[in-house]
Amino acid sequence: MLDKVLIANRGEIALRILRACKEMGIRTVAVHSEADRDLKHVRLADESVCIGPAPSAGSYLNIPAIISAAEVTDAVAIHPGYGFLSENAQFAETVESSGFIFIGPKPDTIRLMGDKVSAIQAMKESKVPTVPGSDGPLGNDIDENLRIAREIGYPIIIKAAGGGGGRGMRVVRSEASLPNAIAMTQAEAGQAFGNNMVYMEKYLENPRHVEFQVLADTHGNAIHLGERDCSMQRRHQKVVEEAPAPGINDRQRRKVGERCAEACRKIGYRGAGTFEFLYENGEFYFIEMNTRVQVEHPVTEMITGVDIVKEQLRIADGQPLSYRQKDIEWRGHAIECRINAEDPKNFYPSPGLIERFHAPGGPGIRVDTHIYGGYFVPPHYDSMIGKLIAHGESRAAALARMRSALDEMIIEGIRSNIELHRDIISDAAFAAGGTNIHYLEQKLGL
Repeated sequence: MLDKVLIANRGEIALRILRACKEMGIRTVAVHSEADRDLKHVRLADESVCIGPAPSAGSYLNIPAIISAAEVTDAVAIHPGYGFLSENAQFAETVESSGFIFIGPKPDTIRLMGDKVSAIQAMKESKVPTVPGSDGPLGNDIDENLRIAREIGYPIIIKAAGGGGGRGMRVVRSEASLPNAIAMTQAEAGQAFGNNMVYMEKYLENPRHVEFQVLADTHGNAIHLGERDCSMQRRHQKVVEEAPAPGINDRQRRKVGERCAEACRKIGYRGAGTFEFLYENGEFYFIEMNTRVQVEHPVTEMITGVDIVKEQLRIADGQPLSYRQKDIEWRGHAIECRINAEDPKNFYPSPGLIERFHAPGGPGIRVDTHIYGGYFVPPHYDSMIGKLIAHGESRAAALARMRSALDEMIIEGIRSNIELHRDIISDAAFAAGGTNIHYLEQKLGL
C-alpha cells in the first residue's frame, strides 16, 4: 500500500488529496512555499517541508526541491494535483526515475496528449469524434494550406500544437488573411511553448464545452463517469460547471463515453483523465485531453458516488479499479461555482486577510476550500479560493440549493466573485440550460 504520499500542490486540491489519504490510512507530506506556512493542509499533514520562496518558480515548480522533500521524508509517491507540474512529462519522468510513484499517467502518455496533433491522431484511431481539420501539422506550402482550408470551410482556427489555456489560437474567416495568421501563430507558439508547430481546424461558432471523466488502471480496465458541461467561461477559464450536461441523452453519453474508455485502453492510459469536447448541433468534437484530476471533479463525484481521488491512489498502488462500467449510475444533478478572490466587476485579484468566513451547509451542499477566518490570501497564486457544489434530485433542485448556498456564504475582508455567481445562477438562459461558451462574456459585455 502507498504508506506515505507527498502532495506537490497547495490550496483546496492539496487539502482534498490529504483528506482522501487520511480516509485510506495513508500518511501525508505537505510541501509548501514560504508564503503558505499557514495553509490548512500544511497544518494537518503528518509532515511538512518548505521547498522555497513564494513565487511558484522557486517552490511549486521547483522539481529538484520537490524530489528532495520526498527523499528526506521517505515518501513513496507524489500526487501533483492540478496545475503547476501536474501535466509536466519531465516532472513525471523525474519522479519515476528517482524511485517514486507518480500518481498520474505515464510520462509518454502525458507527452502524447500534451501535443494536440498527436492527441487528435490517437483519438481518430480510437474513433473518438474530432473536429474536421488538417490531420497533422501545417507546412510552409501556402497553396497546400489554402487548399486544406477550402476543404474544411471557413471560418477555421489555427492552433499551436503545444498550446493550452486559451493561448496560441487564431480564428481566420477569409482566404486572404490565412497565410499571415499561420505565420503569426507559429511565431507566438515558438515563443510561448518552445514549439512552433501549428495545425488547422474548423472553427465552431457557438459550441458548448462538454467533457468526459475517465478512470483507467494498470490492468487494462477503463471506465467513464459521464460528462460535465463547462460552457460558462470567461477568457477560456471555467466559472461554473455542472453534471450531467443539459440536453445530452443517455445514448450519446454511452456512445461517446465508451469510445473515450476504449481510447484509454488503446493508449495504455493510467489514472484519472478528462476528454474535452466542443458540442454543437448534436455532435461532439474532441479538442484535448487533460491528464490529471480536474478542478470540477466534485460534480461528477456527487452524481456517481465515485471518489475520484481515492481511485487515483488505488490505481497508483497497482490495484484494479473499484468499479466496472455497469456499476456506474448517474443520480440527480450537481453544479459547481468556482469561488475566486477577485473583484466581481473588473476581475482584478483581491489578496488579503479574510476577516470572516462562513461556509454554507444543508442537504446536498459541499464546500471544497482551504480558507478560514484569519487566513491571508497571498498574491502569488491563482485567485481561486474554493468551490461551492450543490446536488439535487433534478437540475432545478440543484439550482435552488445553489442559490440558497450562495446567499449563506460569507467572505469578508477581501472581494470575491460570489455576487457574479448569484447573477449567473439566477440568469434565465442559464436556468434553461445549454448556454454556449461565449454566453458569459457576451452577458458581461467583454
